[in-house]
Amino acid sequence: MAHSKQALKRHRQNVKANVKNRAQRSAMKSAIKKVVKAEAPAAAKDDLAAAMKKIDKAAKHRVIHKNAAARLKSRLAKKVAKRSA
Repeated sequence: MAHSKQALKRHRQNVKANVKNRAQRSAMKSAIKKVVKAEAPAAAKDDLAAAMKKIDKAAKHRVIHKNAAARLKSRLAKKVAKRSA
């Protein structure tokens, strides 16, 4: 347990940030799964834009690394392109 006043505050901030980051990461993963499990290629294309936005937002807020975001976006786009071809 934290003993100093500043350590207690830091713990409160960490807990709050953890909840926020987990929610954002979960939303991002859900959007990715929606693209992967889309029935029609047209639906996958529509969902792809939303998923990329979620990925970009997670990277912007440093929930994930920017290179990880780029990798995820690239792989998703490749899957959608392969399905529509």
